[in-house]
Amino acid sequence: MKNDNGNDKIKGLVSQFVGECDPLEKHDKLLLLSDAKTGAYYCECHIMGSAIIALGTTDVPLDPDEQSEYRANREIEEGSVAFQKMKDDAKQQRSFSNIVAEWKKDSDSTSPLKIIGGQHRFEAIRHAVENSVDVYHGVKVYFALDMPQRLDVQLISNTNIDISGDLIDRLRETAKGSALRDWCQNVRLLQKGQDFADSYARGGPISVRMATTFITNYFNGKAIDSKNFGSVATAPVVYKSGGPDEQWEATKADHPQLWTDQGLLTAAKEFSSLIQAQRGAFNAKKQGKRSKPDYPEKALNLAIMAAWAYVAGVLHNNQPRLKRHFALKDWTSHDPLNAALLAGGRHWTDPPNYRGLGYRTDPQERGRFVELFFIQAEDGKGITKSAIDIGIKKYHAKQGQLEVKEAVDKAKES
Repeated sequence: MKNDNGNDKIKGLVSQFVGECDPLEKHDKLLLLSDAKTGAYYCECHIMGSAIIALGTTDVPLDPDEQSEYRANREIEEGSVAFQKMKDDAKQQRSFSNIVAEWKKDSDSTSPLKIIGGQHRFEAIRHAVENSVDVYHGVKVYFALDMPQRLDVQLISNTNIDISGDLIDRLRETAKGSALRDWCQNVRLLQKGQDFADSYARGGPISVRMATTFITNYFNGKAIDSKNFGSVATAPVVYKSGGPDEQWEATKADHPQLWTDQGLLTAAKEFSSLIQAQRGAFNAKKQGKRSKPDYPEKALNLAIMAAWAYVAGVLHNNQPRLKRHFALKDWTSHDPLNAALLAGGRHWTDPPNYRGLGYRTDPQERGRFVELFFIQAEDGKGITKSAIDIGIKKYHAKQGQLEVKEAVDKAKES
């Protein structure tokens, strides 16, 4: 070891650690360093995944003497998209870093490597080792921490900034090239020179998720024969941020001329105008009073965005109705989406905590908006109370018909 200013106890612990964990840097390359702020001793090295799992544990208390029941690590977020991706990466021999641990022999001598930071990486490594994948991983290991030092390390290790799903999408899409960004700038969903949001916020740039949701739903709607609209499932999709992008890749593969498709380009430009018209309706000079903060951004609710694009696709070859669909933006006597009326839209089956149309993004919400936009394109009267009520009821009636058809089909097969 080099730069070793520690005492005999530290040296003994390091020697013990090297003997049991067998780090890659063991042959006179292991640097023992000291944190100038707290005086804590540590080394940074690489250890095989099998050794980390065999000797490690995430069951680590913050204060083993006084607060042993209070764990240092957060609960594993099993349902997290990022965690599932991490597990898949580990199985493909991904080498992780920034795992923080303390080497501490105690009554549980079988797990002296106490994982303080990086419990999700630890579980991903465990998953890989169980699938016969074993590679080196970067670990920062502390030795002989006193109580203030241990609490300091654990606090720092568990105070982090989680990467957002929108940022994952943006980074992944950027790696593929600029096509989606350029297209969004061309149709005014993004400003010139503007990039996608790292994490979407009201009034900010759209996310990759929004753009891909819009495009995919336009083509999904285009595949529906408008003459059969009342008797077939009309269900827009909404992508998960940070999730797998196979469906988006399939959309691009199925539509190789996507970026120059004139129908899609026109629809996207019209929707951009709807966004601006909705925002403009709540301009302080026009409104004269404060509105609910979500009203100006109502067009960017994912259920609305997905359903509007879907209906534009359904009506792609019906110019009179498509024109009325696009003309929704021209209702300037109130905001085009009539957000206050949407909030009053309900069905008798809705739970008490349902806030009305335009606040959720689940499949039911999307389906209701498809029916509403399809009705509006028929009469061109804008978003009215009667249209909202009829649209909601048509959605539920259609769902009932589809369930009956499915039951009849199953009976025929049996």
